[in-house]
Amino acid sequence: MFEDLIYVLGKYHGWLYDGLLLTLQLLVIAVAFGSLLAIPLAIARTSKNLWVQAVPFGFIYLFRGTPLIAQLFMMYYGVGQLISNIDGIQDSWTWQYLRDPYWYCLLTFILNTAAYVAEIMRGGINNVPSGEVEAARACGMTPATTYRRIIFPRMWQIIWPAYTNDVIFTLKATSLASTVTMMELTGAARKIVARTALPYEAFISAGIIYLIIVYVLTFGFKGIEKYLRRNEVREADKKPTVKIGVQA
Repeated sequence: MFEDLIYVLGKYHGWLYDGLLLTLQLLVIAVAFGSLLAIPLAIARTSKNLWVQAVPFGFIYLFRGTPLIAQLFMMYYGVGQLISNIDGIQDSWTWQYLRDPYWYCLLTFILNTAAYVAEIMRGGINNVPSGEVEAARACGMTPATTYRRIIFPRMWQIIWPAYTNDVIFTLKATSLASTVTMMELTGAARKIVARTALPYEAFISAGIIYLIIVYVLTFGFKGIEKYLRRNEVREADKKPTVKIGVQA
């Protein structure tokens, strides 16, 4: 088995490398754009107006309440099929993009990530100490300035561990792209299995790469978490230590 594993890594490392690049591309774009989309959704979810909450609540409930693979199939086979039936669309220059499963996968991952991150952010915003918000308002800060200088920095400190877990979840979710013919890391492993009939070696190779990515992400996000909490560490260092002595 070890010899077969070395054979797979040596002969098909190019396929695995291409799959790795596509996996990272899907991950980075989905997390970046999903997080940006989550910000207005989270703010709307914290509104006291029920009508303002309604649309983001429905969006979040839909994408958190249904399986990601079902969303992927609906986007690719459902929306893609509807688009292909539009008169003249296949003769348009846009068809070269609209027929590519990459865009449907990417859109699905962005929307799914936005739903989960928005709910994480909502919890973080609600857990920002009310005293800090009231102090900002007393200083005459506008709501936009309060969010930018008080709420968002504190929110990121609160939600960062949960946000890290969601990024890792999104990494593993990208493996579902192989179900719609995308040759990301899991898709590359399936392709290797079809060529070599070595399923254990192919998926162990992919699994090792996933583990390395998760380790790098965890290490990097831990460093960012320490940076976000640097003020808390400084305050803890400044607190005087009280020594209790025993009198004779």
